[in-house]
Amino acid sequence: MDITHRPPEVNPAVPPVPAAPPTAPVPPPAAPVEALAERRLGGVLLGVVLVLGAAFRLYWALHDDGIYWPDEVYQSLEPAHRLVYGYGLVAWEFVEGARNWALPGLVAGVLGLGRLVGLNEPAGYLGLVKGFFALVGTATAWATWRLARAAGASSLGASAGAALFALASVPLYFAPRAMSENASVLPVALGLALALAPGASRRAVVAGASLLGLAVLLRLQNGIFCVGLLGVLAARRQWRDAGVALAVLAGWALAFGLLDRLTWGRWFHSAIVYLDFNVVQGKAAQWGTEDFDYYPRILRRAMPGVSMLVGVLALVALPRAWGLAALAAGFVLLHAHQPHKELRFLVPVLPLFAALAGVGLDSLLGVLRGFPARATATVAVVGGALVSGAGAGALTFGEVGQYERVRPKDSAWDDQGSVNRLLEAAGRQDDVCGLKVEAVHLAWTGGYSYFHRKVPLYPHNGPSRGTRQFSHVITRPDLGGAGVTVARDGPLALVKLPVGDCVPDPGYSWRLP
Repeated sequence: MDITHRPPEVNPAVPPVPAAPPTAPVPPPAAPVEALAERRLGGVLLGVVLVLGAAFRLYWALHDDGIYWPDEVYQSLEPAHRLVYGYGLVAWEFVEGARNWALPGLVAGVLGLGRLVGLNEPAGYLGLVKGFFALVGTATAWATWRLARAAGASSLGASAGAALFALASVPLYFAPRAMSENASVLPVALGLALALAPGASRRAVVAGASLLGLAVLLRLQNGIFCVGLLGVLAARRQWRDAGVALAVLAGWALAFGLLDRLTWGRWFHSAIVYLDFNVVQGKAAQWGTEDFDYYPRILRRAMPGVSMLVGVLALVALPRAWGLAALAAGFVLLHAHQPHKELRFLVPVLPLFAALAGVGLDSLLGVLRGFPARATATVAVVGGALVSGAGAGALTFGEVGQYERVRPKDSAWDDQGSVNRLLEAAGRQDDVCGLKVEAVHLAWTGGYSYFHRKVPLYPHNGPSRGTRQFSHVITRPDLGGAGVTVARDGPLALVKLPVGDCVPDPGYSWRLP
């Protein structure tokens, strides 16, 4: 039997079917005109928002020498100055170990970089530090855009969300200040954007959880976000991602403990002392207590239009971004339950609310017909944020919730700026061998970070002029006495006393009184 294959026979009566000519690849369908235009407008708006946000922040970094609260000096600048230059006042937290050295170490790195390039005077290195924090705030606006995109917002909605952080008055007010809230807000926003993005890769989850771990090193309270991240991933049944995040966060917790072990001699020493002081003993209440509604009340007072807009849009976003909303609400509620409250405590959560607002706006944009209507609504939100930022210079202490019962009408800007500029002037005097600040408590000054001279710096209740232990005083001009006015700034003057060489003070203490 022949089983070989033979070609089919061709019937000459049937003409062959011609082969189809090769076809060119079909190009992908073009993006709808409106969608493409919206993406382009979103990109343009984001660029404009970031440029304006950086300009506002850098302006205030270079035009404000005031203090919102002593922590922005004595928890960061002063210990960093001590690390880099060898001297500085020591606050109680760095006597008892209630803070870890991550934030001072970060600031010391910036100061050290400034020293390498010749910025060895306060005007140079303080501008560098404030400029660094200003740019961190600008980068956080970009991270807010990423977070809104991760939560499902379109380019237009996310750009509007970024504007609500970049340009609103409250984030602008705090931006240049060397505080743990400002140092940690970028890793919080970017970490959540990476770890919560739909379909995030294992690498993204690792990076996001690592950023959150860094945020806790910089500010302990950010641990709320770490617990919240694990909760959201578990609620989504993303068990693998939750396990990866837990392992990464455990590693960062170990790093936290090791840092304390190397610097304070005990594992987790700063966390233990801090929580005992603030939570167990409740001693933070000595700096004032506020009602439960403090945060929404002050936000409405500081930026009424933006606060109302963000609140409404965040509510609209709830069905689409419930996880992010739960994280933001949990952070605020836990802080609201603490008796001692300050508006700066909410800085790390502000990008979350801005991103939620971007998602809410995106939901509303879906109802509008046509590109012009959606573009107009988005530009209106950005414009509202810009109006808030442009008016930031008019903020008062009553509006930012500080000294609201004693100095509510005083400007929130440049408070004690006169003292700090005179401290800087005193440091430039070749004949200064000691300085006494008679005008204000030393905690409300810039300390040695501004007075860049390794000689005694005395508080208002320190030794009298007759001891001749200091050669200069910062006081009111009418209290200068027998001395020569060297410089004036506002209501204060730097006065040179009739003293040659100062009498040595072997008992001088570097501890902040």
